[in-house]
Amino acid sequence: MTVSVFMPDAKAVPYWWDALPAPGQSTAGLPAEADVLVIGSGYTGLHAALATARGGRSTVVIDAEAAGFGCSTRNGGQVSTSIKPSFAELSRRYGREHAADIVREGQRSLAWLGEFVAAERIACDFHLAGRFHAAHSPRQWELLVRQADEQPPDLAVPMRLVPREAQREEIGTDAYFGGAVFPLHAALDPALYHRGLLDRARTAGASIVAHCRAEAIARTGTGFTVTTTRGACRARDVVVATNGYTGPATPWLRRRVIPIGSYMIATEELPAGLMDRLLPKRRTVSDTRKVVYYYRPSPDGRRILFGGRVSQGETDPCASGPLLHAELARIFPDLAGIRISHSWFGYVGYTFDTLPHIGRHEGVHYAMGYCGSGIGMASYLGIRLGQQVLGDEAGRTAFDAVPFPTRPASRGSWLPLCAIIGGGTRGPDAALRCA
Repeated sequence: MTVSVFMPDAKAVPYWWDALPAPGQSTAGLPAEADVLVIGSGYTGLHAALATARGGRSTVVIDAEAAGFGCSTRNGGQVSTSIKPSFAELSRRYGREHAADIVREGQRSLAWLGEFVAAERIACDFHLAGRFHAAHSPRQWELLVRQADEQPPDLAVPMRLVPREAQREEIGTDAYFGGAVFPLHAALDPALYHRGLLDRARTAGASIVAHCRAEAIARTGTGFTVTTTRGACRARDVVVATNGYTGPATPWLRRRVIPIGSYMIATEELPAGLMDRLLPKRRTVSDTRKVVYYYRPSPDGRRILFGGRVSQGETDPCASGPLLHAELARIFPDLAGIRISHSWFGYVGYTFDTLPHIGRHEGVHYAMGYCGSGIGMASYLGIRLGQQVLGDEAGRTAFDAVPFPTRPASRGSWLPLCAIIGGGTRGPDAALRCA
């Protein structure tokens, strides 16, 4: 009989939800009118709503599920500069000057998030943990060395190379071939950050209407009518902030953002002293695989939270948990006997050019497509999106003029993208019955 890697009371919901305070009860109904209606209550939508509400606009945020149901409370809590393509690739696409502006936006998003959390006094364990980016092959180590050597002086970020013979100072494994430390990359508790943002949006006057799915958006006069499962609302401006959960109500956007399931596990509490051997600096970790693994200590330092892509199609937490556990044990053999306390997943929004996008289509504002690095950029573009709705020049970004591409076959369902594919039958909170 095979011994299960799951604890007897393992949960199929995010580890982060355990410490999340119960939400305040809201009886808000959908109003008949608003200045701004925001579809999606994740980081992007709430930041946009915070900007418009503080700007004096009556603002309503709707969500098909509970507020924060999506990846804003399901991610790994790692905060980086959020731009996937290299500077060289961006320069080939857009020219050096525009490419530099895009890179700076990513750098700005990281710094801006720390400033925002401090200014708003959001208790979410935000700290500059630093990130160890591990080379999974000798060739990838060579590429990291080249990346460090070729950083443009005006765009350089702090980065320290760690050769394989010294990597145990950073990580207790021989599975990698060295890596790079990015000391300014951060970590936070994503669910507590979302809850703090939700509270501030409400305090600013935004109304949050949960379990209210948008079904259609129609232009009416100088504004729009949004039809939902809880009635219709007329609004001067509409913001779509649905990212990996973009649905049929916005078909143009749905054809441009690809929902990709990203899976995570939390271990049971580790024996005393083990974390000191495995992650002595308590940094976040990612690796150089095309389909990346990412992991970190829990905020209390007692567990490892490990995530990545585990199969060619979408699966459920019962199936993904053992696959992630096997990879975790391959990297850290000391964890082979450690069990799983939580196994879950959420949908991130990928794009065909691996860039985030912000703009307007037929008068509807949107920002989405963070490609798995969305905490900083979703927050940053969310506030910029709200400023754009207000007509504030501060809302301008380097992404405003970047076309939002699609492909002829794309219908916004789970399509192949290199080794990353989606498509599934069970929801993110399926019961964890793995006996």
